[in-house]
Amino acid sequence: MQQKGTQSPWKRAGGENSQNRKVTDFYPVRRSSRKSKMELKCEEKKLIDDLITSGIEEGMEVQYIEGKGRAVFATRCFQKGDYVVEYHGDLLQITDAKKREAEYAQNPATGCYMYYFQYLCKTYCVDATKETGRMGRLINHSKNGNCQTKLHDINGVPHLILIASRNIDKGEELLYDYGDRSKASIAAHPWLKY
Repeated sequence: MQQKGTQSPWKRAGGENSQNRKVTDFYPVRRSSRKSKMELKCEEKKLIDDLITSGIEEGMEVQYIEGKGRAVFATRCFQKGDYVVEYHGDLLQITDAKKREAEYAQNPATGCYMYYFQYLCKTYCVDATKETGRMGRLINHSKNGNCQTKLHDINGVPHLILIASRNIDKGEELLYDYGDRSKASIAAHPWLKY
């Protein structure tokens, strides 16, 4: 509390006729090196674009599991929301995809690696049936998987990617829900129930 007849220290220090001082007269201007959310999102998108277009798949390895077949395991930790891998294959429109699926049905030895999805009001399919060195097509199904699919646009072309739906430890099998609950599919592939 200020006593009567005394001036506040602020008025005394500046005085009536003294120059107005600014904080920057005493302290240098500092610019923040933090990036905005938009800058961070753009950088993250560019990184994922580069990984997809270059075909780089890191942090995973394929192992064989008796009675199950090939499976993909994490060789490093993934944090929730991290890009894991692209579900890579031929991008087809629905009419071409249905024709190809009918061809595959002729040969029971051919597995089905076709993933249908909606993008900008059109139905597309990524056909990953052709055997390649890419690992996204080998990630197995689980209703409680640790990955989930997400659409990623590169110059107007949709790509299906898998991202970590929770933190994933090194050595864990990578799994996602295929989403197919039709009676015919479950009859042909009982493992879809789990």
